[in-house]
Amino acid sequence: MKQVYIHGLGQTPANWEPVLRLLDAQSDCVCPDLTELISAESSSYPALFRAFSRFCNDLNAPLTLCGLSLGGILALHYAAQHPERVGALVLIAPQYRMPKQLLRLQNTLFRLMPGFMFRKAGFTKHQLIQLCGSMMELDLSGILPRISCPTLVLCGSRDRANKQACTELAQLLNRAELHILKGAGHELNREAPENLASLLQAFYTRI
Repeated sequence: MKQVYIHGLGQTPANWEPVLRLLDAQSDCVCPDLTELISAESSSYPALFRAFSRFCNDLNAPLTLCGLSLGGILALHYAAQHPERVGALVLIAPQYRMPKQLLRLQNTLFRLMPGFMFRKAGFTKHQLIQLCGSMMELDLSGILPRISCPTLVLCGSRDRANKQACTELAQLLNRAELHILKGAGHELNREAPENLASLLQAFYTRI
């Protein structure tokens, strides 16, 4: 299966390189750049999801989608909308129902930060504020039953903001298993590439 690795907010596709070097099937991997998928006219989540869907639709199915944080949300959303095209899911620290208070606080902090601090994130200050603002009403809980493929849900033990959502998500999906990586935080591809690659390889072998 074609493997699609989707980075999180503030990351780039390069953040997957330490993990992919440890996996067997690198030739079957693609890593879209979410900053390139964002439309110049709109940086909203619906616009990003439409662009991501077009990217995935151009690939030969079935797909294995592996996403971190925002990438996990996009992977989960696409799998629910196109279950016939997704053969397996790996969801790393995603939310399936957006925490509005956390997003409001995040956007308040974004507004107070100077623009140059967003350069490493890939997105501009305006794009991040629009993207996070447009996600406040996002709730995928109603379409989760559409997903029937094997799913691996991962979260770091120190990722307090997302651990509860990951636990709930693993219970809501029909064929999901949950692994909590001890001592790790939010960005598992950066913080624990060896452990992450080991869990991915074992999951891919089983399916």
